[in-house]
Amino acid sequence: MAKFDLKTFNPQAFGRYMETIPRVRLNELRRSRALQPNSEIRNAFQASTGVQYATLPMYGRLDGEPVNYDGATNIVAQNTTTYERSVVVVGRANAWVERDFSEDITGGAGFMSNVARQVADYWEDIDQDTLIAILTGMFSMTGAGNLPFVTNHTLDISADTDPTVQPETLNNAIQQASGDNKSVYSIVIMHSVIATSLENQQLLKYMVGTDANGIQRALPIATWNGRIVLIDDGMPTEVVSGDTKYTTFVLGVGAFDYEDIGAETPISMSRDEAANGGQTYLWSRQRKVFAPYGIGFTKAAMVTASPTKAELATGTNWALVSDGNGKYIPHKSIPIARIISLG
Repeated sequence: MAKFDLKTFNPQAFGRYMETIPRVRLNELRRSRALQPNSEIRNAFQASTGVQYATLPMYGRLDGEPVNYDGATNIVAQNTTTYERSVVVVGRANAWVERDFSEDITGGAGFMSNVARQVADYWEDIDQDTLIAILTGMFSMTGAGNLPFVTNHTLDISADTDPTVQPETLNNAIQQASGDNKSVYSIVIMHSVIATSLENQQLLKYMVGTDANGIQRALPIATWNGRIVLIDDGMPTEVVSGDTKYTTFVLGVGAFDYEDIGAETPISMSRDEAANGGQTYLWSRQRKVFAPYGIGFTKAAMVTASPTKAELATGTNWALVSDGNGKYIPHKSIPIARIISLG
């Protein structure tokens, strides 16, 4: 088959293109309930033109020792603590071009229409990449105030005698992360290798539904220790000394605040009548906030007005929310943990 402008065509038949390459990315993290809207974030960026970074207050809980109420001891009033969390808008843009002549020689295959149909899916892929970069950056944090989160919210069994997931792995991970607050975790997102290992051990329980005829059937939705399991091969892997390390994320509902801030012109089309005999462009832009609960973006290593994927994955750009005087939000309250295993 001949090719023109990267498009395969039959010079004799000019057959139409009928199929689109099937999607192989599931983007379960991007679609999960771990992402929740936040009106404070939306209002912060809509209230002022051109704002791409904002610091939002988080109210602390009441604390302090009570005095003895004995009729002789003065009551000492306590001040409440306010924490601050900084969030950043992640801006991304891309464009696609198709030549008129490509349409001519393929009998009007509708290449630009094909592009338009796939734009939403494309940005979903990019959003998941952004979330993975943010998680990478969070777990790369350093400093005394941040290490309790990084250390306690990571269960690495990759060097254990048995480095694969076991019946107790999930429970141990969330207890280590949040102790008696472990009930905040509700979603587990894992690579298919991990899911297969759990299935082989009969540790995944598939939900059952009843059809219109009253017959119970297994649904393609599984749980592990009562947590919903999402299977996605987009989860991070790393090959070390010939072994593949798999990262499984355990999240709670609302682990991330998410808002689509929007761009001045989110999508547009234009024409260049001269180039290559005429061609059409589709331009796309987006600005979104993905803000992990209890962790702020410091922009310590951000160069431009929008962080790159590499900058999002940089530990110095993230820090636990604090009051500015050395008091940090309790890491147990952050519903984000990870398990690192070899299978």
